[in-house]
Amino acid sequence: MSDPIDAYNVTADELRQFIERYEQLEAEKKDVAEQQKELMAEAKGRGYDTKVLRKVVALRKRKPDDIAEEEAVLEMYKAALGMS
Repeated sequence: MSDPIDAYNVTADELRQFIERYEQLEAEKKDVAEQQKELMAEAKGRGYDTKVLRKVVALRKRKPDDIAEEEAVLEMYKAALGMS
């Protein structure tokens, strides 16, 4: 029969590996976020509106049908409020 201490050590080693991998991913995520921030600063420096750029990026992630539906509802709401 295996020793419970050995089972714990294996589990502890595996747990440590998961935690270290997670921490590495967190560090990579931070690096990517910094690169995105620098990219937007460069775009802003060239005269682009970064708020609009972020909206375009978000729109590109969505399905065209979902965007069209949302825009139609927005136009309907604007018309109801006399904004169009």
